[in-house]
Amino acid sequence: MQTTDLPQADTDDIKAIREAVRGLCARFPGEYWRKLDRDRAYPTQFVEAMTEGGFLSVLVPTEYGGSGLNLTAAVAILEEVHASGGNGAACHAQMYTMGTLLRHGTEEQKRRYLPAIASGELRLQAFGVTEPTAGTDTLSIRTTATRDGDHYVVNGQKVWTSRAEHSDLMVLLARTTPKDKVEKRTEGLSVFLVDMREAPEHALRIRPIETMINHATTEVFFEDLRIPAGNRIGEEGKGLRYILDGMNAERILIAAECLGDARWFLDKATAYARDRVVFGRPIGQNQGVQFPIARNYVEFQSARLMVYHAAAQFDAGEPAGEFANMAKLAASEASWHAADTCLQTHGGFGFATDFDVERKFRETRLYQVAPISTNLILSYVAEHVLKLPRSY
Repeated sequence: MQTTDLPQADTDDIKAIREAVRGLCARFPGEYWRKLDRDRAYPTQFVEAMTEGGFLSVLVPTEYGGSGLNLTAAVAILEEVHASGGNGAACHAQMYTMGTLLRHGTEEQKRRYLPAIASGELRLQAFGVTEPTAGTDTLSIRTTATRDGDHYVVNGQKVWTSRAEHSDLMVLLARTTPKDKVEKRTEGLSVFLVDMREAPEHALRIRPIETMINHATTEVFFEDLRIPAGNRIGEEGKGLRYILDGMNAERILIAAECLGDARWFLDKATAYARDRVVFGRPIGQNQGVQFPIARNYVEFQSARLMVYHAAAQFDAGEPAGEFANMAKLAASEASWHAADTCLQTHGGFGFATDFDVERKFRETRLYQVAPISTNLILSYVAEHVLKLPRSY
């Protein structure tokens, strides 16, 4: 039995969404993704198809041109993309980055931007938070936004800003009050919606970073970039809360991608173990091959329960931080362990590009590091769930 055929507690709507996504992904087989990986190119055709299918606007309310569906629907979409052998990283931020605008923007801002984001006319995929000297220590970012009349002037640098070259808008976190002049360490940061189409070339520079995976990642430099004050989202100095507010959805959606990867690796490994005959018998008859795959399946199913529980909490408006973080950790480890087993099962063929195993192996390794590292999730659970002393 393939994992894609396993019984699920899906509603009829979710089942229909899964089937539609699988149909779309069938138009983009392994050859398509291998060529992109080889050329370090952006999957423009795939992103356009996802946009036209309405899959990237599922979380945008209907009054702004979206589908108005819940996070569980978005989870199903990204799980199926990855289970089909594709990669949603090129466009997944179109789903969740707009949440900052949706939850904390003014009605005028939402009316101005959300319909175009829902239609795909505007790409809101760049998330400008991480910096070279700060990493995940967001309170130590150095990019500043200084008020100058009806504008803010931005100076600084962001790194690992995925898809900046392929985005029209960026959600930017910058310091508006010096760190030594705030009452609380979490204050003094503000969020802005940057229209990169209008930015002068000298004021906003994008430099690609060559990487093993995630070929669309960049670093961005700001030099006296002027942003209209009307593009600030929410109150000045309260931006950290707005950014953190959207990270639960991000972590759950990334966990969904990991579930899809785990399914893909499990299906690939079990099929190969059945068909590959060595010493007159299928290699899958050997317990040394069986047991790792079986263990990976157990990990996958356990992670899957946690991911959909986290999504249900989020959809119900309940606090989802604990399960969003744990789901991301569990799913990323399930996918990574399944990847390792799949490669080992294929032996030398696992390194051959035509099998797609080595590509997916590299892709799923990212999720041990981003969008939040495994160690930071463990620190979160230790401190906020188990009430142990803060470790950093």
